[in-house]
Amino acid sequence: MASLDDIFVWLAPNPDFVRVAATAACLFALTFTWTRKKTKFITDYSKVATEIGSQCYDADEYDYIIVGGGTAGCVLASRLSEDRNHRVLMIEAGSSGTALFESRVPVAYKQIAGTASDYKLQTVPQAHAKNRQVYWPRARLLGGCSSINAQMAQYGSPSDFDEFATITGDNSWSWENFKQYFHKFESYSPHPRFPKVDVSEHGSSGPMTIGYNAHVWKGSEMFIQACVNAGIPFSADFNTSRGTLGVNKLVTFAVTYIDRNGVRVSTEAAYLTPYVLARPNLKVVTKARVTRIHFSNFDGTLHATGVEFAAFNRMEADKKFNARAKKEVIVWWALLSYPLERKPTNSHGIVSCGTIHTPQLLMLSGIGPASHLAEHNIPVVLDAQGVGCNLSDHPAFHLRLAEKMGISLAYLAADNKWTKFKFWRDFLQYQFMGTGPFSSNLGEAAAFIRSDDSNLFSSSELKQVIEDTTSGPGAPDLEIISIPAIVHPQDRSLEGKLNGYMLVPVLLRPTSVGTVKLQSADPWDNPLIDPNYLSTQHDIDVMVRGVRLAYKIAHTAPLCDLTDTSNKHPNLDHHLGKMTDEEIRQAVRGRLDTTFHPFGTCAMGKEGDGRSVLDSQMKVRGVKGLRVCDASIFPKLVSGHTAGVVIAAAEKLADIMKAEYSMLQ
Repeated sequence: MASLDDIFVWLAPNPDFVRVAATAACLFALTFTWTRKKTKFITDYSKVATEIGSQCYDADEYDYIIVGGGTAGCVLASRLSEDRNHRVLMIEAGSSGTALFESRVPVAYKQIAGTASDYKLQTVPQAHAKNRQVYWPRARLLGGCSSINAQMAQYGSPSDFDEFATITGDNSWSWENFKQYFHKFESYSPHPRFPKVDVSEHGSSGPMTIGYNAHVWKGSEMFIQACVNAGIPFSADFNTSRGTLGVNKLVTFAVTYIDRNGVRVSTEAAYLTPYVLARPNLKVVTKARVTRIHFSNFDGTLHATGVEFAAFNRMEADKKFNARAKKEVIVWWALLSYPLERKPTNSHGIVSCGTIHTPQLLMLSGIGPASHLAEHNIPVVLDAQGVGCNLSDHPAFHLRLAEKMGISLAYLAADNKWTKFKFWRDFLQYQFMGTGPFSSNLGEAAAFIRSDDSNLFSSSELKQVIEDTTSGPGAPDLEIISIPAIVHPQDRSLEGKLNGYMLVPVLLRPTSVGTVKLQSADPWDNPLIDPNYLSTQHDIDVMVRGVRLAYKIAHTAPLCDLTDTSNKHPNLDHHLGKMTDEEIRQAVRGRLDTTFHPFGTCAMGKEGDGRSVLDSQMKVRGVKGLRVCDASIFPKLVSGHTAGVVIAAAEKLADIMKAEYSMLQ
């Protein structure tokens, strides 16, 4: 009798089977979509705003206007609209992420890169990375980059947050005080394979499902054991108050934002539920670009009073609209019934466009370095030197290795008809059971270590002293991620013709910082992004150590049983062990990539710090009624992944604003 795999081998090249399987899968997906409560987002802007130039001035005014429905924006829209007395408008450039199959399916997120749901940004040529331009995917979707990221739920070291508290002068950002917001958004899902996780260290009733629900590749298990054998102690969970303190290095399977059904949990999915979207006091506009923020000057104080927006597509943006913050009339001209002067109340605008587009919007609106605004003939509303500065990112190097056991997930992208049966088998398994390789987030396991660890590096390697840029003795400055396939460097798709895997060393605490600047005064022109990668000796030296360690782990048991050291393919890195440090430096400069973690371009800081754009309450200094909440607000990179800290910051800001509002009632 033929086995199941024999049947699939016969069926896979058969066009009729492919059509039947695809039809069944599509019907399943459509049924899933139809059974959800349908939500119509607002694309008729006249329903929520006043068209500029029209004679109608009775458009709704709002207590909160949120610019950007990304990772933070969805959190804020949901939380601030909980009070039905608060009228909330959120304006997003994209459409729904949950409506995209590629966004819901964990393994498929890389397929969104380069599509209309991606801003398709690129850096300027990088002087210290062989003048290369690095592609930066940025989501144009509700949920923002939480709708296209690798779903790795890791928040950084506790001492990172203590460092934020010191920089801002506000102890509410310390780990002991701030961790409550991680717990507030978490709904930890225990897994029988990981019984040692202390569930008391996680939230259990938040909107964001986290847990060990992703597929576990056999090679990830081998990577874990190889790390332990190389000298990195195992930890069941690195999202706790213990963090890296006392151990300095951790390795574990990745906690993910993937639910029990194998579906991505973006902030759109978690916070903009059908119940939330049905609130009459919440309006969500999609496919619209905010072109500037309006300001007024009252009693010598600058106030944000509203926003101007249009259709996202430049060709359809012939009409522009104004949405206004709620005001009260305080001065009337005698015997006339129209206001001469209106003072804003406690209404607020919140910019949540992300590390790239938030500084762009502020500068287009006249808030930024005066000299740079003058270059583009933009009237200066507020000379804010820190806007667009302090850009940092986690640079990475993809160590590409062949595997000899035939277990990589390369077949998920392969065009060889003899691998199609695996693809369709796993696709149908996912569609009907929510399990299998399609539920892999591709970043299944990670190690966090210090580059000065004498247990991992030889005395000769440590002879060169490298500056310690970590936030504390228990915080890492390197991460190594295991990926069960080789990713194409240009478009982030899986490389189907190379049967291998990758180890990716990531520099967590770089000293290189860059800028976001305007290309022009046209809102439809992408800004100029310059992360200034590898501009310091520190960064290249730590990256070399990370590459050396990753190569060592690949050749440590049991991972060495997977690594095909005899493979001489020119696009693989099996020769790296014979390279000098200088040769590795040149390889890193020539192939450096991003981990999609841009941070810091509108950073918080203390009063009197000329480079800080925000105070510790996320208020724009010098402007009433305007705040920023996204990855741009942080003064330094966390030594981990960035989505969690952005969600927690949005939860914190929502609590701050609701408390302030209630005090004024």
